[in-house]
Amino acid sequence: MLEGDDPREALDGFRQVLQMEQEKGEWGFKALKQIVKLLYKMGDRQKMMDAYRQMLDYTDSAVTRNASEKKINSLLDFVSASSDLDLLQEFYETTLRALEKARNDRLWFKTQLKLVNLWFKAKEYNRMQKILKDLHRSCQREDGSEDLKKGTQLLEVYAVEIQMYTEQRNNKKLKQLYHKALGVKSAIPHPRILGIIRECGGKMNMHDQLWSDAATDFFEAFKNYDEAGNMRRVQCLKYMVLANMLMESKVDPFDAQEAKPYKQDPEVMAMTNLVAAYQANDIREFEKILQHNKRTIMDDPFIRQYVEDLLRKIRTQVLLKLIQPYTRVQLPFISAALHIPEADVEQLLVSLILDNRIAGHVDQVNQLLEVGDKAQGMNKYVAMEKWANQVKSIHQTVCNRA
Repeated sequence: MLEGDDPREALDGFRQVLQMEQEKGEWGFKALKQIVKLLYKMGDRQKMMDAYRQMLDYTDSAVTRNASEKKINSLLDFVSASSDLDLLQEFYETTLRALEKARNDRLWFKTQLKLVNLWFKAKEYNRMQKILKDLHRSCQREDGSEDLKKGTQLLEVYAVEIQMYTEQRNNKKLKQLYHKALGVKSAIPHPRILGIIRECGGKMNMHDQLWSDAATDFFEAFKNYDEAGNMRRVQCLKYMVLANMLMESKVDPFDAQEAKPYKQDPEVMAMTNLVAAYQANDIREFEKILQHNKRTIMDDPFIRQYVEDLLRKIRTQVLLKLIQPYTRVQLPFISAALHIPEADVEQLLVSLILDNRIAGHVDQVNQLLEVGDKAQGMNKYVAMEKWANQVKSIHQTVCNRA
């Protein structure tokens, strides 16, 4: 059908092909495929599904297995663009029933993957579980062990499952599955699948504050997405930059050959500017970039949850450099330099003293940091921490008795 043609006329033409058919054959099968597509475009869901069921009847004996697989596969990809979850569910489940009858394992697997991805997008995790079990079973031998010949399919199942556990923040299951996925060697998966696994692995390592491992995972995800031509590559590049800053690396993440072409990408430029400000310990520029690039930085919920960590890192670096020449430093002076309230300055100083990064103590009465007396500072804050824990314990005991 040409652009601008009346779809109803085309529909009538394909229906005439069916009427002219004396027995089920290839032309009727092809005509029904076009009828399904036209009815989909016209929004007539019921008639579309009736035509699709009629088309599936041809797969029993009227057309070859290869021809039926090719046409059904084509329709699955065509209809998958729909945002109508009910239609997609009905379409996939109708396909699965026909494929089970025809014992077409390859197309059954692909359709099950589409269905489980549908439920993932809808956050229907309970519905995903049964399908995932069926998919895992299809990748096993009769004794229940994994079939090494089906490594590629297994990685596709792992990729969906890993995404589910990432969304559920189930890090225990995610770690187990992530390491299992990396251990599958007998596979030649699509680079997009490897990109998904590595991206989720990076997020897992970020949660555990393993910044270096996260940076490696995000870089691997970026390379795989880049090879697949998938737009997630830009996001993973931004995440890699984020992990590099959190691990306080002095290496420019864009020195890598694969990353260089994206340095001037509008989505990435905000992050590159952030790196420059971070490496220069320029707090005011760093905060200015965050404020002026809300869409590319702060609107990403994953990046946003680590912004406080980044600010703490850069404030720490500036603070340590600031106090280096002094033995006594006023808290208001530090507050002005870091552009944060004095209470936040005191909190930051105490944590750095407890972490042995500053040798000294805070004189709260005179609002001073006295540098050099490590023992006095440590003893004071360790005692305060112990006292706070005791108060918390007493409070919990009283609450439990109430």
